[in-house]
Amino acid sequence: MASRVASGLLRRRAGATLGLLRSYTHVRNYSSQLSALIPATSQCSKLTRRRYYMPNASPYQVWSRSFASDNGDKVEAVVPFMGESVTDGTLANFLKKPGERVEADEFIASEGDTVTPGTKIAIISKSAQPAETHVAPSEESTPKEPSPPKVEEKPKVETAPKVEPPKTQAPKPTAPSKTSPSEPQLPPKERERRVPMPRLRKRIANRLKDSQNTFAMLTTFNEVDMTNLMKLRSDYKDEFVTKHGVKLGLMSCFVKAAVSALQNQPIVNAVIDGDDIIYRDYVDVSVAVGTSKGLVVPVIRDADTMNFADIEKGINNLAKKANEGALSIDDMAGGTFTISNGGVYGSLISTPIINPPQSAILGMHSIVQRPVVVNGDILARPMMYLALTYDHRLIDGREAVFFLRRIKDVVEDPRRLLLDI
Repeated sequence: MASRVASGLLRRRAGATLGLLRSYTHVRNYSSQLSALIPATSQCSKLTRRRYYMPNASPYQVWSRSFASDNGDKVEAVVPFMGESVTDGTLANFLKKPGERVEADEFIASEGDTVTPGTKIAIISKSAQPAETHVAPSEESTPKEPSPPKVEEKPKVETAPKVEPPKTQAPKPTAPSKTSPSEPQLPPKERERRVPMPRLRKRIANRLKDSQNTFAMLTTFNEVDMTNLMKLRSDYKDEFVTKHGVKLGLMSCFVKAAVSALQNQPIVNAVIDGDDIIYRDYVDVSVAVGTSKGLVVPVIRDADTMNFADIEKGINNLAKKANEGALSIDDMAGGTFTISNGGVYGSLISTPIINPPQSAILGMHSIVQRPVVVNGDILARPMMYLALTYDHRLIDGREAVFFLRRIKDVVEDPRRLLLDI
């Protein structure tokens, strides 16, 4: 069956359903691509399923449903909601080309256009006359019949050259408009290749630049001795896994320390909104997670009400969804404070950028054995640099230093969390 692939036909029916195709392989590919146009919400006024059997008594069958909302005589094909924080997409190509059998009267979007969920990209008429329909390319004798309409349309095309002179002059200044004046187009060189920037990377770039343009960012640093926390983790890691079914990591300890620091310095958990300051009496911690597609920042909700096990389970669940590309907008919206652990990649020290609209971000770094003075003696201790970048419009240096100092105290002596001191 796989070697007998033929072009498919989109047959007009009452529900504007997908039509009969000539091979199972093509049906599977074609149906799976067009099914992406099917909204998963109640916007579809008609969601019907029809069963079509393949020619020559093939045992394969195709389940099909209407892919657009019914609007009287016209059927509109709309962009579905795409999930995983995707707000728009690029229309790659139409699977039906001019000349193939499809009763589409008008294509609204063009290939390469950026479209958002709910955007109409095509309109199909249910009352088109048979003479107006296009012929499938597989029929060799009939492609000559649509030629008269093409000839009749030529006068319309001939009127365009009258308007073309100004259009031909316009592209000359508009061609460089794809790049801003501050970003000149670089000439092509050997052993270079130009590819479009991924949509996620565009989003990250825009948010980081907006953050830099909006906030008065300042970074303060401190270092923390990880000896006691690492010993606590080593002493109870087996019992922790046995009881809670999840490993005890360092991130949950820093989340708990950040919660304590935010409760001691509530201004760090606040945000500027116009001429107002919004204080949040809850703590939703965003945890930066690096994936193959880019950096994502899912949120642990109500971290101030969680224990170590709950936080570890939440982090593991969000990290798994991030690696599978299953994060939704809700998973990444609404955080009040962000923790970024560049230490997992070997970063010794850095200045993290605030995640809008939050007011501060904590940067963790790699743990390195360094000589430190302890009670007058020079000892090798596992040390980590901490960085707090904050919005100086809202947070003063005093509050930022106290905040970071609280995290240092709690991490170096985790018993403070138990005693709340």
